[in-house]
Amino acid sequence: MSKRVLFVCLGNICRSPTGEAVLRQVAAAQNAELAIDSAGTIGAHAGEPADARMRQAASRRGYQLDSLARQVTRQDLRDHDLVIAMDRQNYNDLLNLAGGAGDRICMLSDFLDDLQDWPQDVPDPYYGGSDGFEYVLDMIEAACPQIINRLSRD
Repeated sequence: MSKRVLFVCLGNICRSPTGEAVLRQVAAAQNAELAIDSAGTIGAHAGEPADARMRQAASRRGYQLDSLARQVTRQDLRDHDLVIAMDRQNYNDLLNLAGGAGDRICMLSDFLDDLQDWPQDVPDPYYGGSDGFEYVLDMIEAACPQIINRLSRD
């Protein structure tokens, strides 16, 4: 049975759908059998595609962001082997939703090496310029191989 991974950001239109798309492609290239999804801690964008600027940045790197935004549920936290929050606020929101039992919840930065000076939080590019979308992709691309390594050990 394949492992299940869920990426979570605020609205599920920038960072978490990017995590979903990048990990899906990395997993396919490594023949890793994973079920990958994404969600947001709020439902304000439910049913919407990923932000057009994020889709464009991802497309330039060969990723398709084709999921629709949705809000994370308590059931998601039970159904997924690994729930990856994009920042500390999302992480805390997920812990609250889980009722404190967050042994499957972690942050994307947990999978980033110390060789580069990565921030703890994946910055939300929504209100910034195009560089922010590229930086989000850089962080997620750097983390995905380590996510697969962790899941293969579990």
